[in-house]
Amino acid sequence: MKNETEDIVIGFSSCPNDTFAFHAMIHHLIETKGFDFIPYIDDVEALNQKAFKGLLPVTKLSFYAYLLLKDRYTILDSGSALGFGCGPLLVAKSDLKHPEDARIAVPGIYTTAYMLLRLWNPEIWNVIPVRFDRILPGVQSGEFDAGLIIHEGRFVYNEYDCMKIADLGEWWESETNLPIPLGCIAIRNDSETLCRKQTVESVIRHSVTYAFGHRDVSRDFIRSHAQELDDTVIENHISLYVNDFTVSLGETGMRSIRKAEEMLRCRNIL
Repeated sequence: MKNETEDIVIGFSSCPNDTFAFHAMIHHLIETKGFDFIPYIDDVEALNQKAFKGLLPVTKLSFYAYLLLKDRYTILDSGSALGFGCGPLLVAKSDLKHPEDARIAVPGIYTTAYMLLRLWNPEIWNVIPVRFDRILPGVQSGEFDAGLIIHEGRFVYNEYDCMKIADLGEWWESETNLPIPLGCIAIRNDSETLCRKQTVESVIRHSVTYAFGHRDVSRDFIRSHAQELDDTVIENHISLYVNDFTVSLGETGMRSIRKAEEMLRCRNIL
């Protein structure tokens, strides 16, 4: 007789780093410890918005959103996206002498990208939140003066006649000497869900390590959700955003999160 399993919804983005990391657990390629993980796949800002309503028991969050939601969600040790050389880029079709006067498209007001933009230049207020995949076409067409790009956009912005104005990840690293805290996986704080924290952490950790050891198994799943289908772009994306911090935040990862919170409080942004 087949053992009964319990469904648990996990929200994550359609980007290659997430579909790569979570493929094994949602397809039962590893031991899932009595759970069926049901994927809810959406843009990270849409996931942030859902978390403010408490709609997803386990979900990907921008670190900025997580810091605003610490009373409702608890961070998991596994599944995060942190690293060096992987931060958001501010791009435009020509040099911006006064970025605070520009109309800047951002991938959401709760994203870490927007958090870093505000830390980098607190005078920037004229921002237009749009889906991340609309930013580069909007800058190219002149709808926006500049765009704050994340995900695959880092690898293709030159194809949209754009130039790099600022690398906000590079700025963060020069200020802190710490990895950039981009996104995390968090679990809702209600007693029924939070008691599953250690089990969910363990499954995510095994899913990530399985992905590292079986890189080709998730290829079709990744391509079915990717915005950019070029294999080199997909592989570069995964290599940039999935690393040892995704397996475990560790002390360095936690220091990075605490530093972000400290800087936000010092500037009265949090």
